[in-house]
Amino acid sequence: MTDPTPADRLRAALEHSDASARLQAALAAGTRPDDRYVDVLVARCAVESDFFVRDMLTWALTRHDPARTVPALLPEVGSEIPQARSQALHTLSKIGDPIAYTAITRAVLRDRHPEVARAAWRTASGLVPDDQRESLADELSTQFGRGDHDTQRSLSRAFAAIGWRAEPTVERAAASPYDVVSAHARATAIIMDDPDADFAAAAVEARRLVAQRALPAED
Repeated sequence: MTDPTPADRLRAALEHSDASARLQAALAAGTRPDDRYVDVLVARCAVESDFFVRDMLTWALTRHDPARTVPALLPEVGSEIPQARSQALHTLSKIGDPIAYTAITRAVLRDRHPEVARAAWRTASGLVPDDQRESLADELSTQFGRGDHDTQRSLSRAFAAIGWRAEPTVERAAASPYDVVSAHARATAIIMDDPDADFAAAAVEARRLVAQRALPAED
């Protein structure tokens, strides 16, 4: 019987029942990078149940050569497993290689799983080339009004990351006849003007402004 390879040993350690043991295995893999670890780390991202271990897996991957990690992560963006998609996007955003932007399609930006969509928005807004900022803003505008507080906040933060080129798109959405779309766009405009602003407060102010437009005009 042949001795286990370094990749086999890492895989076994990442399958340990104790999350702290898995965390230590991921830490060790990032502390002493080895190209043979990349596929094992990427595969584990799809199934790891513990948030802190997943975060350490991402850190470990960022410690490896992007020329090896990025090609391994890109196919995961199209995985049938939602966690594989979201974790791959999250890791690609941390690596910051512009080539990853090409994998973020319209379907990915509109993913029905909120955690995947949020990761896609964050990654796309961070990696978008300057000449595609307006088109990304137009695509993201289709998501105004979607989801809960966290989802809406993530989208607003993505618009803030895109910057001033997204302003015309946000202004058009703010004029939408649909209150939920208009309110979200107005809250986004507040965040874009002051990225340190609290989104919850911005959302309250935006809803107040939208409610005012339904009031009868004074003579």
